[in-house]
Amino acid sequence: MVDLLIKNGLIVALLVTGAVVYLSYRLSDKLFLRRVPGSAVAIFVGLVMAYAGGSLTGGSHGIADIAGLSGFAVLGGSMFRDFAIVSTAMGASFPEVRKSGLAGMLSLLLGVVVAFVSGAIVAVTMGYTDAKSITTIAGGACSFIVGPVTGGALGATSEVITISIAAGVFKSILVTIGTPLVARTIGLDNPQTAMVYGGMMGTTSGVAAGLAATDPRLVPYGAITATFYTGLGCLLCPSIFYFLVSLFFE
Repeated sequence: MVDLLIKNGLIVALLVTGAVVYLSYRLSDKLFLRRVPGSAVAIFVGLVMAYAGGSLTGGSHGIADIAGLSGFAVLGGSMFRDFAIVSTAMGASFPEVRKSGLAGMLSLLLGVVVAFVSGAIVAVTMGYTDAKSITTIAGGACSFIVGPVTGGALGATSEVITISIAAGVFKSILVTIGTPLVARTIGLDNPQTAMVYGGMMGTTSGVAAGLAATDPRLVPYGAITATFYTGLGCLLCPSIFYFLVSLFFE
């Protein structure tokens, strides 16, 4: 049986991932009443599985260190990661983003900058003093996709990358829960403000879930700029932002 699982490693990894995602969304619906997005639950379960796999085997590749689940080494590799990042931007339309005007454009840049600076401050207070770790954790404050992409590009340690993912998941949950609470106060009731909001928050899953709880009609508009936010973060964090951090930290 183990030989069969190893021979069909990628298929097994896809099946296990599908089961985890399905159960995570069921938990989101039934247990958390959709206040916590299914994607956030799935990421948390994945982190627990990775920790358990590494602890049981003493390896350094998480769940992929278990022989029967070795296919996760491919599924969790850089190729599929980059494919997933590109695919999130395929449905976005730049002309639609332009409809939000200058405010929508500025929200993208300000959203990334504010989140990055906030994450960098937290990283420094946690005791990290090297530019790679600070930049990776700050990238995680942008989103749980930007963090690992930045860490992988810079060669950060797995511990730091895990922290960056955790920061992104926390942000996603916070945005999901907080969006319906602040929607009326900030005038989040039309496509234009939804675009600006998505650009400021950036976490696609959190924005989509939060807007769905506020007004489902606003979800596509917030998701558009949130998707561009992810791409912009993946572009800026490992490059320009890293060099800026390097000026102050080694």
